[in-house]
Amino acid sequence: MLCVAYAIAGSIHINLISEAIAKDKNGKDVYLRDIWPTDQEINEFVNKYLGSEVFKTKYADVFAGTEEWREITVSSSANYHWDPSSTYIKNPPYFKDINKSNTISYNISNARILAILGDSITTDHISPAGPIAKNSPVAKAKYLIENNVSSVDFNSYGARRGNHEVMMHGTFANICGF
Repeated sequence: MLCVAYAIAGSIHINLISEAIAKDKNGKDVYLRDIWPTDQEINEFVNKYLGSEVFKTKYADVFAGTEEWREITVSSSANYHWDPSSTYIKNPPYFKDINKSNTISYNISNARILAILGDSITTDHISPAGPIAKNSPVAKAKYLIENNVSSVDFNSYGARRGNHEVMMHGTFANICGF
């Protein structure tokens, strides 16, 4: 509702509590409090229009999916079938041979700070999500090229986040630099 209020005001540089967001047809100031519904109004609306039937109807076949979804061939295995040729998602070596019977839980103690970074460093500098540049560490490491991925199909780090090879080489690879 606040997005609508700011849209009506035409600016986000407004104090919605004390400043008028618009004028009515008579030129009188209209404030957020004039259009904001009361709890009672909201409850009346919910009770009138959002009964359980709405959800039962909408979600009755939620797990059926679309026709395209139903046509996907899947394994009945409890484990994901890794495609070794995929450059988008790859089983990282540190997960090799992990299964329900041999998982180990570690307590982290005496951990130390890896890095103290300035205010201008964002998570995108450390683990980028943007496009993979032709001169990026991933390209220079030739991982994508060696896997027959044309540079026009490099896509983005976000799209290839499921591949530890890409992300390992992509760490600190933000094209904006530091």
